[in-house]
Amino acid sequence: MLIGSGDPKAFEKDAPTIAAFDAQALEIPDCVFLQALCEIESEPMCAMLPPALHPTLPPVVGWSAFDAADSPFGPFRLAQLRIECRSGLRPRGLLVGAVVDSEVAARALAERFGFRCTLGEVEIARAYDATRLTVARGGRRLARLVLREPDRLGETDTQFVSSLHPAQTPQGFRLVQVDLEYAVRRAERGRLEIADFDAAGWGEARIRPTLALPGVVGRADLAIRPIRFVCRADVLAFHGTESVGSETA
Repeated sequence: MLIGSGDPKAFEKDAPTIAAFDAQALEIPDCVFLQALCEIESEPMCAMLPPALHPTLPPVVGWSAFDAADSPFGPFRLAQLRIECRSGLRPRGLLVGAVVDSEVAARALAERFGFRCTLGEVEIARAYDATRLTVARGGRRLARLVLREPDRLGETDTQFVSSLHPAQTPQGFRLVQVDLEYAVRRAERGRLEIADFDAAGWGEARIRPTLALPGVVGRADLAIRPIRFVCRADVLAFHGTESVGSETA
């Protein structure tokens, strides 16, 4: 069985700090969301993950973004890049980096849920024939994706996977499980084109896209649930997962 071979200490770099596991759920009503996946070159797949996690075969990365017109922090847009993986038997996405266009939202997401955020520009532009996601920071374009030829999906046809966020916590450095729930109002599948992608700008230069997979765009009510589980980065999640909440998976 393949497991991550990356140095656990390397994932602590720039990791945000969660002072306490007492954050309430964050509700974000009626926002535009986008999710897109892409296969990547397999040679570095294990080195990009800590020993707690297993790579997928084929290895895949995913972009996830949403445009929140209203939230407790005001309007904001967020885009994130994750490496798809498994924690034990469960599919997860290891956060590589996130870009947020609101300083207030970036600070709150980092402190409450361990998002490794940087300030930048995120734009989700929808039209009848395509949806475009553009992410930039300090004049440097990090990604430009296009979902073309939208095809309507049922509201329950899209799968969403929980994230693992490297963070400093009251229990030490951990991979924090972040559950983002989508109540989908409308969803469309589209053909993904990757016009620009700056892997190093996201924080992992070894990511090299090969085959773009269909993406999904739509509208949904989002909720980031309170943190329930964390796991050590240096041992398999089967042995290193710890409960920090009253609910079970």
